[in-house]
Amino acid sequence: MKLVVIGGDAAGMSAASQARKRLGESDLSIVVFERGHFTSYSACGIPYWIGGAVQERDKLVARSPEEHRKAGIDVRLRHEVVGIDLDRRQVVAHDLEGGGEVREAFDHLVYATGATPVTPEWARVRDSGVFGVQTLDDGQAIHAWLDRQPEPRRAVVIGGGYIGVEMAEAMVLRGLDVTLLEKSPEPMAKTVDPEMGALVSKAMRALGIEVVTDAHVDGLKTADGRVRAVRTPGGELPADIVVLGLGVRPNTALAGKAGLPLGPTGGVRTDLRMRVEGVEGVWAAGDCVETRHLLTGHPVHVPLGTHANKQGRVAGINIGGGYATFPGVIGTAVTKVCDLEVARTGLTSKEARAAGYAFVTASVDSTSRAGYYPGAETMTIKLIAEKRTGVLLGAQIVGRAEAAKRIDALAVATWNRMTVEEMTSLDLSYAPPFAPVWDPVLIAARKATEAVHASL
Repeated sequence: MKLVVIGGDAAGMSAASQARKRLGESDLSIVVFERGHFTSYSACGIPYWIGGAVQERDKLVARSPEEHRKAGIDVRLRHEVVGIDLDRRQVVAHDLEGGGEVREAFDHLVYATGATPVTPEWARVRDSGVFGVQTLDDGQAIHAWLDRQPEPRRAVVIGGGYIGVEMAEAMVLRGLDVTLLEKSPEPMAKTVDPEMGALVSKAMRALGIEVVTDAHVDGLKTADGRVRAVRTPGGELPADIVVLGLGVRPNTALAGKAGLPLGPTGGVRTDLRMRVEGVEGVWAAGDCVETRHLLTGHPVHVPLGTHANKQGRVAGINIGGGYATFPGVIGTAVTKVCDLEVARTGLTSKEARAAGYAFVTASVDSTSRAGYYPGAETMTIKLIAEKRTGVLLGAQIVGRAEAAKRIDALAVATWNRMTVEEMTSLDLSYAPPFAPVWDPVLIAARKATEAVHASL
């Protein structure tokens, strides 16, 4: 058999590696087409490399093309697949450096093209200094541009989601003056509720980042081949570099052209085994697919490396003759802005309301360690629980000193449909260097339980 993989990052290479693990080279040949220069890298680590926390680019690469080739996977870098012929069971790829066209037949195909940054028409300029952040090639372009420019001083980051706040931090650490533009009333608007977003905004301003909310961008001002300013209704903001953090969309133009089924999110539709619905021998995984939210049952697009790796692994196991499924997601995520940590799982209030839930909320302020222990920092935890049953629907954390990883306990509780009352008795660890005697998770659960009882 022959397996062809389109896309050489997390999902595609996880699928290829799992299939190779189960089937030897005499049973399965594998060809991977990757249009970039790298394989199996951490896109999530790009802001930390640009900001200097990670010193070497190659530290972000989990497995190089050479390592994959030694494992019996034919990786072809700088090859962009431009066509999929389902009738002839072959793909067509362009060699971006050597020129020419390559046609490769397949028995199994893994579509793992990832996502593409949202780029408004006004941002599609040829002048240098305007960047999206999606691939390691993108990160390398930003890093190289900052290194070679004569003292860049001003950065404007457009969009206050994960990429936006992380890249704002990176620019501050590089010594630039930073302005972040966000169209919503607070940053992280799709991640946390507004009052939690206000904590993020306050912390960013304390770092010297100018945060402009309810902002709109009219266009860019360029001169001499370089960006000079961002145009807004309130005037021009000088800029030596502009970073786009406006979100991403599933990269499914090729899939749609080939006739693969797309869902309402624009992602490829698959079943639980990551098989593309209605197309024999074709699989999809990663940021190009849509999946199911386990609390709402609705299709969602959640582009995270955690899901991409899991989905690719599931596809590879099944291609190799095993059995595995990817059940869905609950939206767990975490990020930071310098020393401020932000995490969420499950549904926000807006999402719970849209899904038709009646719910109560509870917020508490607590400390990461015993108050008397050195290094104790405050954190805010917000829980969202179904009104009648008390089932945990979602949680959010904003704080410092390892506050955010408490979201994992809340994610497990959400995944298993625990009630907030059940959570009050959780046997969580305690020692003064790690937590107060009543962990913030337990305090929040107690307060949420009181809110549930008061609503009956």
